[in-house]
Amino acid sequence: MSESLFSLLVKLGVMASIASILARSGRFKSMLMRENRTLTQRAVFSLVLSIVFAISSAARILSRENYYAVDLGLEGSLLAGILGGYVAGLMSGILIALPAVFGGEALTLPLLAGVGVLGGLLRDLAPGPEEIWRFSPFPDLNIFRFFKETRNYRATAFHLLFGAGILVAEFLRSELSDSRFGERPFGLWHKWTGHSPGFTAALYATTVFAVTIPLKIWNNARNEKKLEEQERLLVEARLAALTSQINPHFLFNTLNSVSSLIRTDPDQARVMVFKLSKVLRRLLRKHENFSALRDELSFIEDYLAIEVVRFGDKLRFVGDVAADTLDMLVPSMLLQPLVENCIKHGLSGKVEGGTIRIRTRRGGSRLCLTVEDDGVGIPESKLATLLDHGIGVSNVNERLKVLFAGEYRMWIDSHPGRGTRIEIELPELQTSPAAVS
Repeated sequence: MSESLFSLLVKLGVMASIASILARSGRFKSMLMRENRTLTQRAVFSLVLSIVFAISSAARILSRENYYAVDLGLEGSLLAGILGGYVAGLMSGILIALPAVFGGEALTLPLLAGVGVLGGLLRDLAPGPEEIWRFSPFPDLNIFRFFKETRNYRATAFHLLFGAGILVAEFLRSELSDSRFGERPFGLWHKWTGHSPGFTAALYATTVFAVTIPLKIWNNARNEKKLEEQERLLVEARLAALTSQINPHFLFNTLNSVSSLIRTDPDQARVMVFKLSKVLRRLLRKHENFSALRDELSFIEDYLAIEVVRFGDKLRFVGDVAADTLDMLVPSMLLQPLVENCIKHGLSGKVEGGTIRIRTRRGGSRLCLTVEDDGVGIPESKLATLLDHGIGVSNVNERLKVLFAGEYRMWIDSHPGRGTRIEIELPELQTSPAAVS
């Protein structure tokens, strides 16, 4: 009695181990995510399951049935059909049966092939793909759902039919494994002759759980992958929202500068329109989260060329850029909001104008960026909350949080009447210009 129960526990443990190992494979998880597969994808999916469960069958045969509980050929064939359809179920059933056929168990081939097709039939009967993953091995829960969820009776009826299908598959194996058949397939039934009905019930329940366990493990893997994808899409949407707040703000100020010169200085207005077209080309092209620092600096030069026309000699720009930083990646539109803040809040209120300085350098595995002006400065009362308010600086800080989490540093140093300095440290992301599209 104890040996029989131990065998059933071993069987469930082996199935859980196989399912967990497969769930760690990124490629296998990608296969699980596809509900509609091409013929080639079905063949690959079938081959993966066939290899794994054929090995379990071969292990039982080669050990001369010392490890008979590791044979999960029937469960594997049924899973292939349920998850992959008729083609995958049929192919897997045939391939999984080969070790047993070579071991003299000829009836295993039609049995497992038929079970694989049965799995495909159950898949077709499912109201939706997700109902397969929702299956519960507890019949009382399925019966409760059937009467409770009256609006979704098709789903609850399918769950009951699913469980019945597993029991039918085990019944066929148990009957064919009876000693009356000379080339009988393997089954635990003939090893337990003389046991009570309780052991028979335990055998059938084990088969149901052996099919359910991988479904639950793989569904968890699918859910994790879905959450990762949703998190990625959320980050992209958040970055897009932040960038969309910056671009209209920048364009509004630039167009105001152009409009002010159209009547007073048409030649300068044409120059500004030309520069603005270059800026717009950069903004309207396909958006990337990162670009090379040289591209960001080129964008800043075009932007400042527009502002120099507006401010005249009052606005000066000094660049101190280390050559070994030009090909390093930075978040797109990182510097422009900071430069715009320097002009709008630092220099525009200063009668004699001032200078904007941009410095870049590498320090170890970090990229250090500095944007500095000698304008009117920021009052101390506003400085403490500057990273959390406003459009320019706060948006830059928020984007850096999304992209780098805690791996970046950004701080602001300002003195009223002397100017403001914004410093940023980023992890080094080295690439060639050609790599940035």
